[in-house]
Amino acid sequence: MRTLIATAFVSLDGVIEAPGGEPGYRNSGWTFKDIAFDEAAYEIKGREQEEAAAMLLGRVSYQAFAPVWPTMTAEFPRYNAMPKYVVSTTLQQQDLVDNWGETVILRSLDDVAALKETEGGPISIHGSATLNRNLSDAGLIDRYHLLLYPVLLGAGKRLFSDTDRDKQNLTLVESATYANGIQKLVYDVNR
Repeated sequence: MRTLIATAFVSLDGVIEAPGGEPGYRNSGWTFKDIAFDEAAYEIKGREQEEAAAMLLGRVSYQAFAPVWPTMTAEFPRYNAMPKYVVSTTLQQQDLVDNWGETVILRSLDDVAALKETEGGPISIHGSATLNRNLSDAGLIDRYHLLLYPVLLGAGKRLFSDTDRDKQNLTLVESATYANGIQKLVYDVNR
């Protein structure tokens, strides 16, 4: 069984929207504004790229990343080469870019569950706020890699839904705090 890992930049109040400067959100780029850069805080991002065997995205994140990431050959060499899976009920094969490696469209959470049952290494979820919430609510996420920022953003897309559901326990397997106030938190989901 493959491990499904949600990786996110998250504000203290749970927002994950537009951390890198994506347009359309009033606090766009919040991970880099007014927070001192500390290279050590981002070590986990390089490790994720080395350890992941595939990438999972929602349609909106795919359409935001696909025109940009393939051109970032120095920053994302492994991500660019690995298989991608896009969960969408509307995206069509002709909507996929042809310069970002193998990409498969999944139509449902059941398709994601079936993908997890295949052989292979970890699958890393990037961006994809709605997909993350739906996967979490369905009990499909196995691990969280979070970089928690010392900011409150108020409105914005959140990592977790407000669905009334049973408590889910997590086990902290790795953590660190950096001089700029960012915290690295890695949790396994208890089953």
